[in-house]
Amino acid sequence: MDLATLIGLVGGLGFVVMAMILGGGLMMFVDVTSVLIVIGGSFCVVMMKFTLGQFFGAAKIAVKAFMFKVDEPEELIARIVEMADAARKGGFLALEEMEITNSFMQKGIDLLVDGHDADVVRAALQKDIILTEERHEAGASVFKAFADVSPAMGMIGTLVGLVAMLSNMDDPKSIGPAMAVALLTTLYGAVLANMVFFPIADKLSLRRGQETLNRRLIMDGVLAIQDGQNPRVIDSYLKNYLGEGKRMIDVDNE
Repeated sequence: MDLATLIGLVGGLGFVVMAMILGGGLMMFVDVTSVLIVIGGSFCVVMMKFTLGQFFGAAKIAVKAFMFKVDEPEELIARIVEMADAARKGGFLALEEMEITNSFMQKGIDLLVDGHDADVVRAALQKDIILTEERHEAGASVFKAFADVSPAMGMIGTLVGLVAMLSNMDDPKSIGPAMAVALLTTLYGAVLANMVFFPIADKLSLRRGQETLNRRLIMDGVLAIQDGQNPRVIDSYLKNYLGEGKRMIDVDNE
């Protein structure tokens, strides 16, 4: 569970709801017409921008904004160095007996054990990285589209409410509900875009970057093992993927 995402979402919405309650009551900020225009309208417009598979698949990808366990680069480096040492002592077949929890690393090791040359291994792993990035980008794009569309639907709702208000100026009772639609649709659109959709899209982009970095680290490690490089050389080389501060800590601990 990503506590930063959960705390940020719940806390941000919580402060807004608290302000509504202190401002006169929560129910005065609830309007079914505004909800239909902003949420229903945004849902349909965004669906037009993507295929059904991409649109509904974004919900599955969005889970990574809340529940996502990424391997620490330091742990990956230690595992790769361990495998490099095993490969030097017992050959690539010795790697078959090692327990590997990372599926991408397992794919790379399987290619080594099967005897493929470096070009084939590199091409296969790079293709996997590219396709994974594209899938994640498609998911983030859906939420970016929601973030772009929802304020626009809020403005449309505002115009609908203003037209309804101006066309019924002779009936004072209709001015209040029409004005509520005009203002609340803008509020709903702004809240959804800036407190839900944009943050989720940005977090998914962050996750994609973390996963891509780890996969490139693994690919370089697998190719280094195939090349028969010394485990200490591999360790030093892969630590370039770490931040400078972490590299300095690792050097001090050695």
